[in-house]
Amino acid sequence: LKYLKKRGGCAVKYTVYTSFGKFTLSLFPEDAPATVKNFSEYVEENFYNNTIFHRVIDGFMIQGGGFDNNLEEKSTKEAIRNEANNGLSNKALTIAMARTSDPHSASSQFFINLVDNTFLDFKDETLDGWGYAVFGEVIDGQETIFKIGKVQTGTHGFFQDVPVNPIGIQKIVKLK
Repeated sequence: LKYLKKRGGCAVKYTVYTSFGKFTLSLFPEDAPATVKNFSEYVEENFYNNTIFHRVIDGFMIQGGGFDNNLEEKSTKEAIRNEANNGLSNKALTIAMARTSDPHSASSQFFINLVDNTFLDFKDETLDGWGYAVFGEVIDGQETIFKIGKVQTGTHGFFQDVPVNPIGIQKIVKLK
């Protein structure tokens, strides 16, 4: 909740309903306009409904927003430009965009930091320096995030750190 005080009323809020409980996100459109717009469009299209947290690493992060219960990747829109150079840091309970080794490859997948992961922050506009774009934070339901972070994981095909029992994202709802 480090960022909330400086944001005032400009944040966009969403409640994420999971099979482990719910949590609320506050997103920062002033700091990451393209990223918040992208996430919001996926929510409006119900894209995240019935997806899973497919990667969970205790002491690091939980990742979701791209796969169904069978670990089949959902078809996404075009990737967005990385906004990690917005001054926000990958602190505990912030949400950031997941991506491949291409800095500008984020589409639907996101992760929530379980601890301060400042090594993921923007350093410079090089392949290794871009970092991961923080675009919001968890403001309620933190216990759900930490509960997800403690689940047993294993390897499933090519995937590592997959929860043994799927953790569903049932739906994401924008708050009025």
